[in-house]
Amino acid sequence: MLLANTLRSSTFRLALFAIAVFGLIVAAIMAYVYFGTIAYVESRVGDAGDHSGFTAMIELAMIAAGVLLAVLAGLAAVLVTRRTVGRIEEINAASRAIMLSGLDRRIPLRGSHDEWDRVAENLNQMLDRIETLMGEVKQVSDNVAHDLRTPLTRMRGRLEKAYHTPRNSEADAALIGDTIADLDAVLGMFASITRISEIETRARRSAFRALNLTEIACEVVELYDAAAEQVATRLSLNGDREVAITGDRDLLFDAIANLVDNAIKHGRKGGQVTVTCRSDDGGAVISIADDGPGIPADQRDHVFKRFYRLEQSRYTPGNGLGLSLVAAVAGLHGAEVALRDNAPGLTVRLSFPKTSAL
Repeated sequence: MLLANTLRSSTFRLALFAIAVFGLIVAAIMAYVYFGTIAYVESRVGDAGDHSGFTAMIELAMIAAGVLLAVLAGLAAVLVTRRTVGRIEEINAASRAIMLSGLDRRIPLRGSHDEWDRVAENLNQMLDRIETLMGEVKQVSDNVAHDLRTPLTRMRGRLEKAYHTPRNSEADAALIGDTIADLDAVLGMFASITRISEIETRARRSAFRALNLTEIACEVVELYDAAAEQVATRLSLNGDREVAITGDRDLLFDAIANLVDNAIKHGRKGGQVTVTCRSDDGGAVISIADDGPGIPADQRDHVFKRFYRLEQSRYTPGNGLGLSLVAAVAGLHGAEVALRDNAPGLTVRLSFPKTSAL
């Protein structure tokens, strides 16, 4: 079967064409050598001698060399093509098995570390990435379904209760207000998803301009000062007074606000939240530190995924999109997001490169 596929393959036909061209070149060289040798002998010996035996010997040597070259070239073409077709068939068979059985299978490697093994490694890495993305899509779908089910169930329950209850203006007003609040939460979720997608497609770079990162952080601290006081948390701003950066002001404000809001909500009540802005080797750095329980090290790579929440029951307020927005804004500005242990607590650090600074 493999030999038949080898003989039918386009690679084999290409090899035969290459051999034919090579054969023509070799034949021309051999003809040149043959006639050149005869001419040289005649020029040295003359026509007096009988050259038929010598000529026959040269012709026999040329024919033998030609046949040997043709046989070797044919064998080389078959062997090389057979190896190539064999590897292609292995990859095709593995691909068909993956399409039929699922993404858990991988293309086998021979351990030869040749170009075919590199192709198989790249395909396996692509399959790993696809499997990861499919898992994330499933997780996001499950989380969206869970987050939508709760407010929609509450709205349906209120409306059904109102349907079977005599009209009361105060009760109706409260029901309408609660229903509007739940609808706003659902619409806000979809608005956040849309905004993250817009940021990830880099559709907002047209709004970039020169900014002072410290000024933006100061406005965020002023905005959340009252929220921090409600839980007896001390919110402060430290660092340089002027930290030059180029970016989208609204997006940076939202990203910093999300980080400060998370630090206040998930930090220790009566604790400390510190926002620090400073210039760093031509770039800019902002960090938000709290002294709360922090995030486990094995969860830090997951918290930036959409709808991912440490609290798996998902009964506390929130939808798991805040850090996804931060990651999208950081990516748009070419910044690096790092989560570090604050011992105790967590420090979120946004590092902007030199290209983002003025």
